[in-house]
Amino acid sequence: MADLEIATHHLGTTPDGHPITRLDLAAPDGSGVSLCDLGAAVLEVRVPDREGRVANVVLGHRDLAGYLVNAPYFGVVVGRCANRIGGAAFELDGHTYRLSPNEGPNQLHGGPGGFHARVWEIAATEAGPERASVSLRRVSGNGDQGYPGRLEAWVTIVWTAGHALEFAFEARCDAPTVVNLAHHGYWNLAGEGSGTVDGHHLSVHADAFLPVGEGMLPTGELRPVAGTPYDLRRERRLAEVLRADDAQVAGAQGVDHCFVLDRAGAGDDELVEAARLRDPVSGRTLRLSTTEPGVQVYAGGYLDGSLVGRSGRRYRQGDGIALEPQRFPDAVHHPHFPSVVLRPGEVYRQRSVFALGVD
Repeated sequence: MADLEIATHHLGTTPDGHPITRLDLAAPDGSGVSLCDLGAAVLEVRVPDREGRVANVVLGHRDLAGYLVNAPYFGVVVGRCANRIGGAAFELDGHTYRLSPNEGPNQLHGGPGGFHARVWEIAATEAGPERASVSLRRVSGNGDQGYPGRLEAWVTIVWTAGHALEFAFEARCDAPTVVNLAHHGYWNLAGEGSGTVDGHHLSVHADAFLPVGEGMLPTGELRPVAGTPYDLRRERRLAEVLRADDAQVAGAQGVDHCFVLDRAGAGDDELVEAARLRDPVSGRTLRLSTTEPGVQVYAGGYLDGSLVGRSGRRYRQGDGIALEPQRFPDAVHHPHFPSVVLRPGEVYRQRSVFALGVD
């Protein structure tokens, strides 16, 4: 069997002079993934449909300029703390830390200069007959975006011959801090730029979700999905969910909620199936497994046609769906949520696998 290959290309240069590298991980069958060291962003994921036709199935910008701003966070790693922190502040060990706000009074995805906006160091690459991988490293200094302590974070991104995209995160700190890393990819299994994902079918292995209030912040309630539009324990066509007559659906312009995954009996480092996504037309499928307690599902409700994607087509509401394995949003203000605190001597770990196939 021929090895997977990794090719590198110069993608451009940031305004402050950092060269940006694109890395293409390719399998002999034409499948593969492209990424870059700005934001550890996945630029493309190329897989065949049931007829063997290969297409890119993730949303992204046409050029580097888009990733320098990247308001929708297409394909990036978000951190130091993914999702929302109310009031852009938290208390830890008797100290109050004020963060850099970037969504009204709140902080979203680590702040305006979060991990998505930073150049990561390419630490290692490896290719063989079954898989190709790129490891990236990012050091976030004490006070970065308001967070305490120096944090050293790694992500290893893997593409396998069996069409699985894997993320393995690690992080260590020198002072107590908070950490919640997530890959923020938008999927459209019919092909990037092909229109909405309304016809996709989604299931999520969750008995509860986190309802949100003002600022899209969790209220603290773990609400059973039973009897709500978010009951995805059996797959549903996304259009049924996104058009439901429900206050939570209206407030999120569809769905932008964290689902509480069923991890009964599973260890902290054990992969558990979280969600399945299916496009009946192309036949492409995606199965997400993760070590995380939650998955944020965001169906692109705020895409408004102002951005032009990789294919040259404008992205409109619902043109992609993000499935973001992570710990719960605003956990710093809800002690009953799984903790996002990391202390010296501890190691933060997360592993998530997006396995693509056809039916």
